Amino acid sequence: MSTELQPPRPPLPLPAPAPSTGRAAPHLLDNAAWAALTGPHRRFAETVGAAARYQPDVAPFVALADPASPAAWDDLAVLVGRGGETAVTGVTSVPDNWETVRSGSGVQLIATALRTARDPEAVRLTPADVPEMLDLVSRTRPGPFLPRTIELGAYWGIRRGGRLVAMAGERLRPPGHTEISAVCTDAGHRGQGLATRLVRHVAHGIRERGDTPFLHAAGENENAIRLYLSMGFTLRLRNLFVVVRVPGGDAPAAPGA
Repeated sequence: MSTELQPPRPPLPLPAPAPSTGRAAPHLLDNAAWAALTGPHRRFAETVGAAARYQPDVAPFVALADPASPAAWDDLAVLVGRGGETAVTGVTSVPDNWETVRSGSGVQLIATALRTARDPEAVRLTPADVPEMLDLVSRTRPGPFLPRTIELGAYWGIRRGGRLVAMAGERLRPPGHTEISAVCTDAGHRGQGLATRLVRHVAHGIRERGDTPFLHAAGENENAIRLYLSMGFTLRLRNLFVVVRVPGGDAPAAPGA
């Protein structure tokens, strides 16, 4: 038995994803975190059977090889530990004995008509910049960014007066694709197109190595979704993310969950 989850529709009217024909095999972006953790990001993975997660200080994402498989959920329980909390994506139901702590809707968009370009003001960020990056993320809340997230790919920023005011970078890397993430701008510097410029800059590097850029946004983040659609991204998938608690015990929540 399992509890069915119904993602709420995003408030912003969105074009429907392209209809599928026949019963084609699932696309790897349907389970992007699993494809990354078992592919290009394998070195960051902690794995038990059919469950995998990023090392806790790298990213909070957990993935199942088959979210409909009870055995995969059993493996996840071993991986996370009794009573532990973790964020899981790509699921439509949760086993009855697991607690859903919270859930939310999201969208996945893929670059189909995106114009990319290098930005002369963008500077490559390094581990020395992480404290400033964490501060910017804490004030703008673009999504999870942890002390070692920078190791997942190239991160770029724009500085004004020596201060980091905008950034964007690479996160999930399923084979042949790279997710653009942590797109954020300081409140005092919004309305200048900095986010657009950095997305185009990051996407340029992704395309140069032969990957296709894609990204995720919270379903209620209407401004970001409008921006990405206008830039040449296309809605590919509506998805659901959930934070679940493993049955039994009383363990602390995972970092960034």
